[in-house]
Amino acid sequence: MKRRAASRSARTTVRLSIAGVLMVAVAAALVAACGGSGGGSSPTPAVTVTVTETPSTSPSPTTASTATPSSTTTLSLYFLRGEELGVAERRVPSTTRPATAATEALLAGPTADETAAGLTSAVPRGTRLLGLSIDGTTARVDLSAQFAAGGGSLSMQARVAQVVYTLTQFRTVQSVTFLLEGSALDALGGEGLMLGASQRRSDWRGFEPAIFVERPGVGAVLTSPFVLSGTASVFEGAFSARLVGGGSRLVDVPVQASRGAPGRGRFRESLPFATTSSSGTLIVFDQSMADGSRLDEVRIPVMFAPQ
Repeated sequence: MKRRAASRSARTTVRLSIAGVLMVAVAAALVAACGGSGGGSSPTPAVTVTVTETPSTSPSPTTASTATPSSTTTLSLYFLRGEELGVAERRVPSTTRPATAATEALLAGPTADETAAGLTSAVPRGTRLLGLSIDGTTARVDLSAQFAAGGGSLSMQARVAQVVYTLTQFRTVQSVTFLLEGSALDALGGEGLMLGASQRRSDWRGFEPAIFVERPGVGAVLTSPFVLSGTASVFEGAFSARLVGGGSRLVDVPVQASRGAPGRGRFRESLPFATTSSSGTLIVFDQSMADGSRLDEVRIPVMFAPQ
């Protein structure tokens, strides 16, 4: 009996010894995982990132693990209508480089349908995008030498305004720095349009028409309701918006900008409509206080998505 009791006592001692060794090993592993006797993990250092958008004729598709990317991306391209800015909406294959895609589309000029709608461009044909990077809130755009070719002072200013507005449509971009063939572009054209500092929209407001519709643009595909937005500088900030299609008025509403002339205010309206037509025209205009005639009229051809 004494021998059996001694045997049980020995086995118990061995088990306790093994358990003790295991507890020490686990504790050591936990200390190592926590970064040593100092405790806690080292903080992750802050990183400043510069995004470079490399020009490409075949943009890479958007990849995301949490959502299926859309097949197209809608971009706004800022062309000219007369001597003022006019906007086209262009759908391009889905891309992770929208600023590059928008700039390349702008440089290529308006399509036949956009030209028929009255849009032109001051950017010389053959101008190529050599590079585009976004550092903080500034886009650095490198253009080929053709960008500086031909045209007088107004043409030089207009082409700069087109690029600035096209790039600053993106919320992360607030200003644009120009390069020509890799070198900083300080002056443009024979009359020396100075471009040393980064260019902002506020530098080129003079190219905005009295009623400047940024959405929808020429060629937009509208669903109900659609957003009408932009800026205006008209008497008391009031003007009219009319959507027609299939020979009928689909929308006919007054619009109020946040400020009246001589200031410039913003406007944004959500407008519902119903139609079986496939296309129509958005018409915006102010009315003369003297005789009620239309002033500052702009016509924007649009398409209707199936309802």
